[in-house]
Amino acid sequence: MTSAGFNVTSSLTLVGFSSLSGHSSLLFFVFLLLYLFVLFSDSLVIYIICSQRALHRPMFAFVASFLLNSLTASTLIYPKLLSDLLLSGAGLVQVSRTLCLCQGFFVNSLGASSFMLLSAMAFDRYLSICHPMHYAVLVTPAKVVLMLLLCWMLPAILGGVTTLLASRLPLCRAQLNRVYCDFYSIVSLSCGGAAAQLSGLYSVLFTVVIVFPAAFILFSYARILFICLRRSRSFSNKALQTCLPHLLVFFNFTINICLDLMLRRLQSNRESDSTLITSMLILVPTVLNPVVYGLKLKEVFTHVKRLLSCRRDS
Repeated sequence: MTSAGFNVTSSLTLVGFSSLSGHSSLLFFVFLLLYLFVLFSDSLVIYIICSQRALHRPMFAFVASFLLNSLTASTLIYPKLLSDLLLSGAGLVQVSRTLCLCQGFFVNSLGASSFMLLSAMAFDRYLSICHPMHYAVLVTPAKVVLMLLLCWMLPAILGGVTTLLASRLPLCRAQLNRVYCDFYSIVSLSCGGAAAQLSGLYSVLFTVVIVFPAAFILFSYARILFICLRRSRSFSNKALQTCLPHLLVFFNFTINICLDLMLRRLQSNRESDSTLITSMLILVPTVLNPVVYGLKLKEVFTHVKRLLSCRRDS
């Protein structure tokens, strides 16, 4: 403890497990099944997209990249969560500040990458449906690679800068009312002018990598809907069926983030216990993503059925 009253400890305590300690065995089993399902389903859809030449198109490249992003995020969250459920004991989990910052970096940067990848998909669908004559020229393989790099590198760079700044903040508290680390919760442990400035910076970055992409997604699909209303019914049905999976995933992410933000506010104002709900909000999207893309994208679903039927027959 410094003279200013700040905590300089190198470890943090995740107290969110205290409300789950009575159900740790059941939750371990449930989360393990969810993780195995995510591993299998994401890997299956990614494998099908990569192995089938008919699916080597920009839209499916974005889908595979999005599921790879989701699979990476799951692998960075589920195993530690499962380990902590086994080791939590009295419901308190000690984690080093460095490890917590690293997990917070990946949670936030990969979450932001998800929104940017969804915006890239929206842009791809907009060009394909609204400007089909110029699509091949506007969406080349090189441009697809550049868009994918931007979707991953921009959140990573911004997240790295904010994480580095957060690592230098003095802590007023050392207990996180969560079962995983995220940047917003880590910053909330600090106090003073530096913490307020970093919270303001985080709000700006949140706007850049989430709010702007979300607004662009809504604008793109609104334009697509407008075009479909002016075309034939067969064209409209085909276009809307192609866009539906992306919209389902987008609304899934958006609703979960909005609920998470509301519950954070509720926790800070009323100190309510909603740890299980906030945990599910980050886990549920990773489970639904491969289901939506595996079932709703006709080209992918056809190959999924063919592959699973072949294995069953053998």
